[in-house]
Amino acid sequence: MNTSDAVPSAEAQLRAAPPHALVATAGRLLAERFGAGDVTLLLADYGLTVLQPVTRLPDTGEPVSAHDGPAGTAFTTQKPVLEVTADPATELLHLPVTVRGDRLGVLRVQVPGTSADPATVLRLGEFATALGHEVATAGRDTDLYLRARRTRRLTLAAEMQWQLLPGRGCAREEFVIGAHLEPAYAIGGDNYDWSTSADHLTLTVTDGMGEGIDASLLTSLTVGALRNARRAGVGLAEQASLADQALFSQYGGKRYASTLLLRFDLATGAVSAVDAGSPQLYRQRGTAVERVELDAQMPLGMFEETPYEEQTFQVEPGDRLVALSTGVHDTRSATGEMFGEGVLRQILGATRQTSPHETARSVVAGLIEHVGTRDILADASVVCLDWTGREAGAPGQQRPGR
Repeated sequence: MNTSDAVPSAEAQLRAAPPHALVATAGRLLAERFGAGDVTLLLADYGLTVLQPVTRLPDTGEPVSAHDGPAGTAFTTQKPVLEVTADPATELLHLPVTVRGDRLGVLRVQVPGTSADPATVLRLGEFATALGHEVATAGRDTDLYLRARRTRRLTLAAEMQWQLLPGRGCAREEFVIGAHLEPAYAIGGDNYDWSTSADHLTLTVTDGMGEGIDASLLTSLTVGALRNARRAGVGLAEQASLADQALFSQYGGKRYASTLLLRFDLATGAVSAVDAGSPQLYRQRGTAVERVELDAQMPLGMFEETPYEEQTFQVEPGDRLVALSTGVHDTRSATGEMFGEGVLRQILGATRQTSPHETARSVVAGLIEHVGTRDILADASVVCLDWTGREAGAPGQQRPGR
């Protein structure tokens, strides 16, 4: 047996580490294998405004911008950024930590000044991805990483909603999704959800009626009912019908949830849709932005045994879809001006070359600017999807590497 067979891989040692000790284990491994000095994991906060160091709680290190500086640039561009330090013997390498398209944060590694060659940067990037997978898994067993993401305490309703979400992004060969929610620390009734299989993507955007705990409980029941129906293998219209029945049985029509349901055929780009309420959908093809007109059907739970019907439309490679909750498209400024299509088109035009994650964030930032305060009154959710499609004859598979 040779030495390489006897020494566990870095991935194996990360998997074996206690959940709370992942950063310390990563530091030890990077020191042994790359001569690294200081190693810091910075996680994006819920509002995507800062990157916060993971340290021994309740103490936390000084946060840095999630959009500016070396770490922020690595996070937004999803590319390694090398920072030259005052010490010529060392450099700081900032590596994006991303799991299947969900951007978690940045790994900051102090490396010898002569070691940041492309091959080493690639290996360190793979290590950062492996660490990200373990951090995502460790969240089931420790609160350390969830608490490290917070600049302040979440409301109980927001706690419930964030635990309900699948993540803030997803990437495959055929598509990339980026999503954003505000007010991040007090969200109540807005939710998005997705699930992929070999041949399909199902995506929903839900806006639960009301505020606070009442809205969160309503949305939790809605999402649970939709997932239960989806996992039973029924069609999109029946998923809506079963969720509608669950909500009406619980609330008797007094409370309801507006939901947009989409199901993408990954091989053809055909999209089935059920518009059960108020979320709106826009398609950006080239420089043109148009609203995808769907037949407005009743929100889920408003009436007993509401029948739902599917519609279809087509997406093409290069298309961008943007779904908006009511808190975005139906919000007014202090002077009563609606955040309408004109403002949205300007933002989508200006962000056409940015990632779906940054576009979703920019739409919400534009809404906050329009309202004039971060304390927006209604929940606002934006989901942005870039469609690449599948090459003819190519089997469905996960995009490698992340």
